[in-house]
Amino acid sequence: MSIFEEIEQDPANKQFTQLGLKPIYNAPTNARIVIIGQAPGLRVQNTGIMWNDASGDRLREWLGVDKDVFYNSGMIGVIPMDFYYPGKSKSGDLPPRKGIADKWHPRLLNKMADVKLIILVGSYSQKYYLNLRGSDKVTDVIKNYQNYLPNYFPIVHPSPRNNIWLKKNKWFEREVVPNLKKIVAKILSE
Repeated sequence: MSIFEEIEQDPANKQFTQLGLKPIYNAPTNARIVIIGQAPGLRVQNTGIMWNDASGDRLREWLGVDKDVFYNSGMIGVIPMDFYYPGKSKSGDLPPRKGIADKWHPRLLNKMADVKLIILVGSYSQKYYLNLRGSDKVTDVIKNYQNYLPNYFPIVHPSPRNNIWLKKNKWFEREVVPNLKKIVAKILSE
């Protein structure tokens, strides 16, 4: 049985499987870069295509890759903290369910033996992978992204909801994004 089938049959995912929903992730064995975000949004869950929204357009721009490289090269893996859309809250989407990353991420990452960089998108993946304290601020983590290289590159979530953050933190697109593009280009060309 494949990992995909195991995820589908996991009792924790029964409510989604019964609705005919498929887990959203991509773990190609030749991936060189893995993007770990929070959880699929509703549009992504409905289309089954990762980062198939305005956030994905901005993410690809920040990475300096087009849709063909992102989706078809096999060089980029995508593993969210939860494989299914978790639902709505008062101020956006609900957080990813706990325990999903613990159970599945090690197995998926193990399949991708050539990964050179994990891009951590947003606070959920950063807190999990960088072992941050609750008091650590995402802005400080991103500002100090070089502390986490060469394994991890933390970035803000590219959602349009973060336009205010981007306006307040112009250094991100001025300084961090060009370095991200350079690192991604180097890894993909090796």
